[in-house]
Amino acid sequence: MQEKYSPAEVEQAAQQHWTESNAFKTVENDPRFPKGKYYACSMLPYPSGKLHMGHVRNYTINDMLARQLRMKGYNVLMPMGWDAFGLPAENAAIAYKKSPAEWTYANIEDMKSQMQPLGLAFDWSREVATCDPDYYRWNQWLFLKMLEKGIAYKKTQVVNWDPIDQTVLANEQVIDGRGWRSGAIVEKREIPGYYFGITQYAEELLSSIDQLDGWPDQVRTMQRNWIGKSEGVRFAFSHEIKDDTGALVQDGKMYVFTTRPDTIMGVTFCAVAAEHPIATVAAKNNAKLAAFIEECKAGGTTEAEMATKEKEGLPTGLFVTHPLTGEQVEVWVGNYVLMSYGDGAVMGVPAHDERDFAFAKKYGITIKQVVAVEGESFTTDAWAEWYGDKQKCVTVNSGKYDGLNYKAAVDAVAADLVAKGVGEKKTTWRLRDWGISRQRYWGTPIPIIHCDDCGDVPVPYEDLPVVLPTECIPDGSGNPLKTHAGFLNVPCPKCGKSAHRETDTMDTFVDSSWYFMRYTCPDATTMVDERNDYWMAMDQYIGGVEHAVLHLLYARFWTKAMRDMGLVKIDEPFKNLFTQGMLLNESYYREDASGKKVWFYPNEVEVQHDDKGRPISASLKSDGQPVQMGGIEKMSKSKNNVVEPKDIISQFGADTARLFTMFAGPPDQSAAWSSSGVEGASRYLRRLWATALKFSATIAAGVTPAANYAADVKALRFEVHSTLKQIDGDYDRLQYNTVVSGAMKLLNTIESFKSEAEGSATAMREAFGILLRALYPVCPHITHALWNELGYAKDLGGIIDAPWPQVDAAALVQDEIELMVQVNGKLRGSIKVAKDADKATIEAAAVANESAARFIEGAPKKIIVVPGKLVNIVV
Repeated sequence: MQEKYSPAEVEQAAQQHWTESNAFKTVENDPRFPKGKYYACSMLPYPSGKLHMGHVRNYTINDMLARQLRMKGYNVLMPMGWDAFGLPAENAAIAYKKSPAEWTYANIEDMKSQMQPLGLAFDWSREVATCDPDYYRWNQWLFLKMLEKGIAYKKTQVVNWDPIDQTVLANEQVIDGRGWRSGAIVEKREIPGYYFGITQYAEELLSSIDQLDGWPDQVRTMQRNWIGKSEGVRFAFSHEIKDDTGALVQDGKMYVFTTRPDTIMGVTFCAVAAEHPIATVAAKNNAKLAAFIEECKAGGTTEAEMATKEKEGLPTGLFVTHPLTGEQVEVWVGNYVLMSYGDGAVMGVPAHDERDFAFAKKYGITIKQVVAVEGESFTTDAWAEWYGDKQKCVTVNSGKYDGLNYKAAVDAVAADLVAKGVGEKKTTWRLRDWGISRQRYWGTPIPIIHCDDCGDVPVPYEDLPVVLPTECIPDGSGNPLKTHAGFLNVPCPKCGKSAHRETDTMDTFVDSSWYFMRYTCPDATTMVDERNDYWMAMDQYIGGVEHAVLHLLYARFWTKAMRDMGLVKIDEPFKNLFTQGMLLNESYYREDASGKKVWFYPNEVEVQHDDKGRPISASLKSDGQPVQMGGIEKMSKSKNNVVEPKDIISQFGADTARLFTMFAGPPDQSAAWSSSGVEGASRYLRRLWATALKFSATIAAGVTPAANYAADVKALRFEVHSTLKQIDGDYDRLQYNTVVSGAMKLLNTIESFKSEAEGSATAMREAFGILLRALYPVCPHITHALWNELGYAKDLGGIIDAPWPQVDAAALVQDEIELMVQVNGKLRGSIKVAKDADKATIEAAAVANESAARFIEGAPKKIIVVPGKLVNIVV
């Protein structure tokens, strides 16, 4: 074997071998793997064009899992694909004046070429790109099936409209009420769009979370909260408010929903959304209110935005009637009330709702206590948590309801509202139906044709896919499909008259809701086939916690919808979920004249340190002028703090890149980039190669089994198998940083072994074989080379399919054990005694220990033996 480790040569040879042998091609029911299938999958990336070391960390986690389980006898599927539709490609098209298709496919090739040097064991024969018509035709096919089943439907939706760019904007594209590109004041518009009825599955989506015991508790809680089941009462405040025609608005009833009907006697105001019909009536002759309503409409449309926004409101001068007291309650317009949630109106109970409390304090609205907790006093000076505690509270100042606990009060209030015909107990959900229509170009076309005579006509199944034209280059002035005659103009499938296609495209969450099933049968002539039944449910899903809600929720819904159509046999798509931590790096920037931050790569910056090595300032190498230190941030192209794997691979090799990212910290936690850590990983691999070279003759001589083992050889085997046992457990927990530390410990153990006693060559061969297999999933190239060079492949075949090493229980049985020796509770030395030594023998050995004897004068008062651990001599 070569004297020096050459990563480039080693990695090229290993990858050439894997390619020529088609090593990672996976087939169903492969007889080579007796333990059956295991499907491990990373969330598919967006093809941005560049990989950074954060990606390396994510995919190495999956790769380690797949490689180790294959050695343990599992038929492992690890595919890869591309989440290729979406707004970033349109933005790039505008910036670079090229089509999103050209930009996307070029990026896919770039990213794939950057992945391949890492030696990842992807089965590329199953590659999927969601912008491929062969893929998205099935988005369209299932959409049509959902239409037939009543799961998909059309209704108007409130959107952000940019009047200059003539396009709908996502909430994140609205900055201070203006369009991110044009700067125009954004309008709220109601336009028609298509929805998926995910709320039809709300109860099952919630209840089946309890079955997901392979998911992190944090993610399961986030799912529950997003679905948001609430049990309470929906009831109406009656009123005499009339519209321009003289008709009562909403038939004279303003409905609200509350989970706290026990506080109904504390209502001192009501608030409605800016779009509520009562707000519209009130604004007719109130210019100030009309202006405020328009301001509200220019804000965001999500609940998350409402939670962080400063609560503001204006009174309408209109009143509704309290259903139980008959009191007149003033109606306000509140910027925190969403028309899309519930009935677009809320009852205000300032004493027992923190948001209402702040609102009432701000505007001088009455705060009336109606529940109390024993031993607590109520004041309107500041909010106290107990004000909203429904479990400990009893009603007060509530007439006939006084003294009732929460449950009793709910029942009593609900009964009275039902008796009056104005309310009922009701279960509501925070979850809303999934609006999938996007007024953008680069996405799956919605397969609908609009005909003046026939209305909205589904595209016939035999005409799928509706292919998206790929030559369009967006310019920011709206969806180019609206002016693409070849796409737009078609005959009506029903009557044959001239008609036009729907130009909205589907939300890209549609693409990612089932791609993992298409991996199982990428060439199927149906959406999925029997191969999907073999692989699904997925055994291990790996991805960022940022996808813990929407992507996972939509994938769960999609799976249940497919099940109900007889397409799949599973209820849940993912048995186990692992959310990896991020890789972090320093960030540096300057602010330009407009206040915009301009970010610099770390290698462009010179950092100044104090006498303790702490960074105190930084300057740009090119001009010597100061830059701001932005702190440790997630590796991100937007902040130019990425480290590209190609740079690390060219200098140190792919195995070093993989080893560092796994050793940097627990995979489920964030870890900081460290150049010195990369150098340390490289040194370890050079040591591994040098040690293999040093002991190659001994390892070769160890082919013949040993009849007996000398004491120091037994000690070696004890250390090796003890460490293997630890590594086994760490692999099972996906605790890959300690897998690496275990491999480092094994190398130290092997390097320090000096014996040539009976069985030493056999034990050394065994030890190095265990080390190579333990390290192989992390560093597959160098271990592949050494496995072959040292002759293991002749006996066990290539390391890729070598059997996972088994802990030898006999090796863990020691003839001697080591006990710590304490004097008056302080560690003073250690002794080795026979494992079955009696108490007297242990005591004598402890007292005779030279290190301990220096602290003993006269006869000990007492000697305490803790079996298998220590001896404490009390003097």
